[in-house]
Parts: sequence; structure tokens; C-alpha cells
Amino acid sequence: MEKLPTIRARRPFAKKLLTAIAVMPLAACVSTTPDSVGRYTAPIGGAPVISNETPHSRGLVCVAGYNARRSAPRIAVGQIADYTGKEEADGSGRKITQGAALMAISALSKSGVRLVERFDTSVAELELKYANNKLIGGENTNDYRKILAGSIPGSDFYLVGGITEMNFNLRSTGGSADGGGIGAKDLKGSLSASAYVMNVGIDLRLVDTKTLEVVDVISYQKQIVARQVQAGIFDVLGTNVVTAGIGESALEPVQLAVRAVIERAVLEMVARLYGIGPDICNGGDPLAENGVPYQQTPYQQAPYPQENGGQTYAPPPPYERSAQPYAPNPYNQGPHNQDSYNPAPYNPGPSYPYPSYPAPLPPQSDPYYAPAPRANTQPSLPMENRNEARNDPYRWYSNSDAGKSGLRGGVQ
Repeated sequence: MEKLPTIRARRPFAKKLLTAIAVMPLAACVSTTPDSVGRYTAPIGGAPVISNETPHSRGLVCVAGYNARRSAPRIAVGQIADYTGKEEADGSGRKITQGAALMAISALSKSGVRLVERFDTSVAELELKYANNKLIGGENTNDYRKILAGSIPGSDFYLVGGITEMNFNLRSTGGSADGGGIGAKDLKGSLSASAYVMNVGIDLRLVDTKTLEVVDVISYQKQIVARQVQAGIFDVLGTNVVTAGIGESALEPVQLAVRAVIERAVLEMVARLYGIGPDICNGGDPLAENGVPYQQTPYQQAPYPQENGGQTYAPPPPYERSAQPYAPNPYNQGPHNQDSYNPAPYNPGPSYPYPSYPAPLPPQSDPYYAPAPRANTQPSLPMENRNEARNDPYRWYSNSDAGKSGLRGGVQ
């Protein structure tokens, strides 16, 4: 009689069967043969493409309707860089977006401002170089693009700045709890929750292009919140151990927070530039936060009150000139007294005799004559002896006096 397999012998087979059942749905999603449209698998998700809006986008659109009825100045956008210096731990890149200038251009476009390109002019500069060499033309080779003076409009203002703050974990909180029966096989469970807050900040300035005067400066920051919740159970069901857990975590998009801060700053700059009040958007304030109208706080004029020991700081009194005439205090005479002041008499010191110099020479009465040129007293050699004289350089000393010539003996 054949012996049946034991329970322990059946367990490996059961594990293999469960593994095969679990892998079958995954194998059905991926195929090595492409489908009719050329894909091995269909991507998950089907969310539609929507506009990238922030809570301040409606205010920008409202301001655009007001600017359409006015002659708006031209604004250019310069560099808005990331100055936080924060990078990912694995070296994969920066934590903050590097496209803050592009976000500012989009915000200005929503507000209806006339924009001129100054951020990326590489294509325009290349086209200008081609046109200067008469390389750009139409179907007719003689009809080339001409360079005309004043064809590019200038900007009235330009926007620059940077992302200057990114602070992690401004505040965090959390808690956890565990509970269950005291028995080894009783049900047990755990629950934990945590949250933390960070922030990002920007500094922008609006500059007059013609005078380089900074006409507006704005510094804003936005806090970002994140949370995490986890729960789990542990139980022993007969001979089986069951462990299950569930959790949820969420983080407000950091780059979307940067966009929101930039749009809020652009909205306020444009509102100040055009003098827009709360009654523009059908009675609604485009700068309102959660229904609260925007109130711009005026800058406090100097002098600023400063608390010093419970007393308000007051500037010192103006300097008062003394009515007494100024008199210097001589050295080594002690403190100065106006009544007994008597300066020491002037001592010129020892006197020295004045040196005597000879009388200058009288001017020359006779005119100056240059000396006559010196005559050549040496006899010239005849033509037949000149070649010999070249080989005998001392031949001309033959008739001279040895004493006067400085030679020891005459040359014969």
C-alpha cells in the first residue's frame, strides 16, 4: 500500500503553488511581444493635462483684464537663481528648482504685462549674425533680411532676484501607541503619526532699466507641511502568524510652493506698478488672503524708537559753540586758565653771519669766434707708396721725433 505524504512534505508544494499564483497577474501585465501600437505594456494612470495654477493665479488673471485697458510698460526677466545651495544626498541634483525665472515669466504673462525676451537670446543673436552676413533670405536670393536700427523694443523694467531660503524641519511632532492582549497568541496592534514643517523664501527686486534705480523689493516665504500615518496589527491564527500594516504619507510639493511665492510677489509688484486697488476685480481684492483684504504696511520713517532701559531713544542735542574765545594751552604749563594765560615770548634763536659770495663775472664784450680748422701737417704719401703704407702702418713715423710721439726710437 502506497504511503501518503505527510503535512510537512506538503508545505513546500503549497508555497510553490502560492508563489506561482501571485506571479501570474504580473506576467499578464508584461509581454515580450509588442501589441498593435508597438508597446510591450500600457502605462498606468490617465490623469488629464491641466493648467499649473496656484491660489494667486486668479488674481493675476484679474489684473490682466485691468492692464488690457492701459498702456503697460515692458518688463524683462533676468536671472532668478537658486542661492540655497541645497543638494540631494546622493548627488542627483538640487533640491530646489532651477527654473524660477521661467516661473516669473509665466506669472508676468498671466498678469497681462508686455514682456521682452532677455533671458535666452542665443537664437536671436545667431540670427542677427546670419543677417549681418546676408545669409538669411527668402526664395529670391537677392531678397535678404536687412538689419534696421531701432527694430528691437527695449524694456522699461526688469525683474531679478533669487531663491534665498530653504529651511528643513522648522517644527516636527509625532506620536505612537501599541496595544493588545497579554497572551502570546492575543491580537496586538500599533498606531503612529508624525508631521513636520519646512519653508522656502525668495527675494525679488524690480529695477528701472534706464536709470538702474530699484523701484520695488519684495521678500516672501511660504511654509510647507508634511504628514505620515501608519497602523499595523499582529496576530497568531492557530498555527499561522499574521502581520499587516497600512500607512499614508503626504508632502506639499516644494516646487509648486516656489511657484506660489513667485506668483504672489509678481502680483504685488504689478499691483503697485499700476496703482491697482481692491475695487478692481468687481469689488474683490486680488491680493486678499483667505478673504482678508490686503493691507500694505507703510514703512516707518526715521528716527526709529528704540527701547533703552525702559526709555525711548532720543537723539543727542545739537552741538553748541562756546562763547569763550579759543586759546591754545602751551606745553608744560599745566591746565589752561583764561585769566592767567600768558604765552611765552618768541625766541628766534642764535643768529648766523650771512655768507659772502664772489661777484659774478662781467658779460663778454667781444663776440665769440669759432677756432679755425687745424691744418694737416703730415705729408701725404705718393700714389706708388700708398699700397706699401697699408702693409707698414708706422711708416709715417719715419720723419717724426720719437720723444714727441711717445715711441721709443723712431721708425726707419
